[in-house]
Amino acid sequence: MQLGRRWNVGAEAPGELPEAVVVAVHEIEAELTSESVDTTGWGWTLTYLEGKPMVALDDGTSIHLDDAGHAQVTNPDDAGEED
Repeated sequence: MQLGRRWNVGAEAPGELPEAVVVAVHEIEAELTSESVDTTGWGWTLTYLEGKPMVALDDGTSIHLDDAGHAQVTNPDDAGEED
């Protein structure tokens, strides 16, 4: 069993995260900064599902790895939509 953890927006992501997830975290944080979103007090939550990391931001944005190891981002506005 793997335990998750939390870290603040802008802080260093946990070292055990795959590079693809870390890159996605940085891209999301850069987008929030460019949109002047106040993320004071916001954090990321890392959990594991079937041994794979799942990362969620306090606004509902989530990141998971697909079967090929690529980071997939789901925005809260997109959650009810199908591609």
